[in-house]
Amino acid sequence: MIGALLVAALCLWALGALVALVSGADTALVRVFPFVTGLLGGALVAAAGVLAVYRPEGVVFLGAGFGVGRTSVRLDALAGLFLTLTGGLAAALSACLVGWARPVGRVARRGTAAGYLLLLGAVTVVLVAGDAFTFLFGWETMTLAFYILVGARRADKANARASWVTLAMGKASGAALLFAFLLLAGHSGTLTMSAWSHVPAGAFHDAAFVLVVVGFGAKVGLLPFQVWLPLGYAAARGPTRAAMAGLAVNAGFYGLWRFLGILGRPPIWLVVTVLVLGGVTALVGISFAAVQSRLNRAIAYSSVENAGIIVVGYGVALAGAASGRPEITAVGLLAASLQVLAHGVAKSGLYASAGFITSDNDSDDLETLRGAGRRTPVSGAAFALGSLSLAGLPPTIGFVSEWFLLEALLQEFRLHALALRLAMAGAGALVALTTGVAAFAFVRLIGFAVLGRAVRTAPDKDLADGGGLAGKAGLVLLAVSSIGLSAVAPFVVRFLARGLTPIVPASASLQALKSPWVLQPVFSGFSILSPSWLMVELPIAFFAVALATLVLSRGRFLRVRRVPAWRSASPAVAGPDRYSAFGYANVLRHVLGNVLGASHASEVVEPSGTPGTDEPADGTRLEVIMSVVEPAEAYLYRPARALWLLFARHAKRLQSGRLDAYIAYMLVALLAVLAAVAAWH
Repeated sequence: MIGALLVAALCLWALGALVALVSGADTALVRVFPFVTGLLGGALVAAAGVLAVYRPEGVVFLGAGFGVGRTSVRLDALAGLFLTLTGGLAAALSACLVGWARPVGRVARRGTAAGYLLLLGAVTVVLVAGDAFTFLFGWETMTLAFYILVGARRADKANARASWVTLAMGKASGAALLFAFLLLAGHSGTLTMSAWSHVPAGAFHDAAFVLVVVGFGAKVGLLPFQVWLPLGYAAARGPTRAAMAGLAVNAGFYGLWRFLGILGRPPIWLVVTVLVLGGVTALVGISFAAVQSRLNRAIAYSSVENAGIIVVGYGVALAGAASGRPEITAVGLLAASLQVLAHGVAKSGLYASAGFITSDNDSDDLETLRGAGRRTPVSGAAFALGSLSLAGLPPTIGFVSEWFLLEALLQEFRLHALALRLAMAGAGALVALTTGVAAFAFVRLIGFAVLGRAVRTAPDKDLADGGGLAGKAGLVLLAVSSIGLSAVAPFVVRFLARGLTPIVPASASLQALKSPWVLQPVFSGFSILSPSWLMVELPIAFFAVALATLVLSRGRFLRVRRVPAWRSASPAVAGPDRYSAFGYANVLRHVLGNVLGASHASEVVEPSGTPGTDEPADGTRLEVIMSVVEPAEAYLYRPARALWLLFARHAKRLQSGRLDAYIAYMLVALLAVLAAVAAWH
């Protein structure tokens, strides 16, 4: 039954992609049809995922269809958990895309819809792959789909660069996984991934573990591989960014989870590296998100932050595996899985709503978008709720997941290895600092894009605000899920516990339920939280305080007082000189100057027409220019690129055009390989 549902979904997506490629985007019906198939296929995948969680079928062998060993699919509870998330998000995002694609001009190329459906199919293949070839086939197809979506506007030079950077990082990720799989297959004698659990501990096992972390870490945006996210996400079109950032990235987390179950105990030095690197990635990501002036880049950098936070939870699980403490593994995986769920829902809602807002206003500049959410209430509300969840504020599911993660990090005293205890403590400090900066960053986005005073740049333009019933339904579903999942968090934990059974026993994960409606971090008596009761208590407390304020003020609370507004430290300052998104983030540029590599320069700007005068002319002003430096790009990739170009220039001298010289090169290379193999043995 599960296989039939998945095959039906893949067939629907193939049909939609075929229609998109053959028919183009001339009529509204043709533009929306591929996304309708995406919605239907997503619903089928979600149903298959739920069935796999409750009635898993294990590994199913399909024969030697590809000629590289036995092809197999794995329909266990872990695959079902991620299939449920993938299918649910695919259905909601496809509904949003139905509304977004209806206006003329938004789907200008044939590849947008086809690339989106190809991405859904590739992620599904990755989640159910049971052998190395099928997994890598799906993984490389996902990289191709990313390239298609990012390159939808490749006529623009910046977007063309973004597509190539995305493709290059995807190929680097695939190369790391290929080497890891070759090591594991060579020592196990099979391409079936479930058999790799018998690879003994040692140098090859640890090397494979490192390559797995690098391969999947590059896809999710772990430092220093995060440079492609702000480029690639910003270059994609509309809500297709949500499919990349909120849906497809989960395949990377699935791979980390899956190979933790396969490879078992990691080396302690790798656990320490993952914890510290995850914490640093989170802080760097949210710091850059908070100072961006472009909405899409700010959201993309927040994806880097979320990747770091999730990897920190994964690091806690690794610490439990390295110490032989399954309850630590359970609390780490539960925290990380809750964060994956919260990030998937909130980031999809945020990018989908931002897709409508930026498309309606033909810009993603925060100054241009000031107050845009006021004119599109559905998109604005979805944007605000997604932002609140990503900021980790109650009563959203983002608050529950971050609480659980911090509680998991506080269990470091239960471990005996000092290195692990110090790493968890350091990661906890970085995550705590990250949550504070995240609140700053997302309050800034809500304040300018939703609550600010509207600046109408195109008064005669018809604003879509969801683009019809389907688009509005998708946005509402994503927005409500950020709140609703928190209300039913105990049931979410039960579902996650079932899905994680291939890695940790359900009995260990279910210890997170102190009672049917109260959560605890697996360890009894440490601390508790009831998100369900918070959904009741917070509104009651709000109305109680409001009523008491009204009664004690004798009605003065409702009186409207009109006074001059304070703006930019001076009354009556308006227009381009008012408080800006850049100015709002300027404090953070100074406070976190070491993280951001912030620098500033001052120069006197004189009005034109007054050169050579001794006295300053009227209108002369002092202009301060602030800049930040992307550390990985500035200090790693640019020097590496310069070194590679230098090598290429010298290597060109070998291209003499003579056949005998080329044969000599091949002979020398062959002799070098033979000598290396002989020395190895």
